[in-house]
Amino acid sequence: MTETRLYDRLGGREGIRAVVDEFYDRLVADDELGPFFEDADLEMLRRTQTEFLCEAAGGPESYDAAPVREAHLHVPFTEDHILRAIDILEETLAAFDVPEEDADKVVQAVAAYEADLLATPADDE
Repeated sequence: MTETRLYDRLGGREGIRAVVDEFYDRLVADDELGPFFEDADLEMLRRTQTEFLCEAAGGPESYDAAPVREAHLHVPFTEDHILRAIDILEETLAAFDVPEEDADKVVQAVAAYEADLLATPADDE
């Protein structure tokens, strides 16, 4: 039996987009993280996050937006913010009944960019 790709197990682009939509709904509603999204282009964020996760999961899509570090330099995230976002991502994946092993792979794909998410313009000086 051929092992399926994570991309397929997550439901392909449509399944991943559904998870991303729910994830962003939860981020926006969160008291701690919601303010970061007040002036954000949520449709663009949903699209680029979908592309990112599709690519990370082995799908045919490719992430072609700004590099993660560049896109987040202006956002004053702290480690606590990242941990809260990861908690929300884990809750979202659980709500979609994503098996723990697959959910861990998705979380690891995002968590791998923690340093880029925490970077500030001062880091480049």
